[in-house]
Amino acid sequence: MFIGNHFLEILIFAWGLCIGSFLNVCIFRLPADQSIVRPRSSCPQCKNPIRFYDNIPIISYLLLRGRCRHCGKKIALRYPLVELLTGLFALGTFLKFGPTWDSLIYFVFIAALLTITFIDLDHRIIPDVITLPGLLIFAASSLVLSDITLIDSIIGVVVGGGSLLTVAWIYKMLTHKDGMGGGDIKLLAMIGAVVGWQGVLLTIFVASATGTLAGILTMLKARQGNLKLAIPFGPFLATGALVYIFWGQSLIYWYIYTF
Repeated sequence: MFIGNHFLEILIFAWGLCIGSFLNVCIFRLPADQSIVRPRSSCPQCKNPIRFYDNIPIISYLLLRGRCRHCGKKIALRYPLVELLTGLFALGTFLKFGPTWDSLIYFVFIAALLTITFIDLDHRIIPDVITLPGLLIFAASSLVLSDITLIDSIIGVVVGGGSLLTVAWIYKMLTHKDGMGGGDIKLLAMIGAVVGWQGVLLTIFVASATGTLAGILTMLKARQGNLKLAIPFGPFLATGALVYIFWGQSLIYWYIYTF
């Protein structure tokens, strides 16, 4: 039984690695409005198609020493990183939620967050092709999730999207400039569909705290006091949502009973 459980965990981790390889395709192609199905993957430098044995998650990167077999150009470290993160989150959701619908839905949600995070880091955009269908899909998934109802999901969408929309409106009224991207608003609405209004509040708190810290560190590193440095907020919203999924209830109970 012990061996069987560990074998299943290894299979889930390996499955997650493969999903991560697909996420890399989405991260590269969605911002360019390219199909994520065709053509087959190729080297971004020399355009040579990647053989199946050079496309094994993480292993091929290590065997090729991080370089293309054809042109010798470096392969970005981000590719195995995305694969590893996806594998770890696949295993993490299984260990926390077991073989349930919750585990599968949360993993799909996390995969969407990972894709959004790396696209936002690269291009400063959050594709509607992920958030808008995701909002509807994850709202519908509340019908089978154990910790949220459809009403909770709808309220989460309204609170998530509405809170950032209000902030963006106030900022524009005061400064006559756009301060919050529409992609962030739709992303938090999608997050609200999964975590509900309580999760939205924790997500905003964690995102604001980590975003502020990252902004300070970025300014210190750049040695300039420019408070208008462009830092994408999507990755911090994703971080807040992840914190809620894995530790949110414990943090809320701790806060209530402590204060």
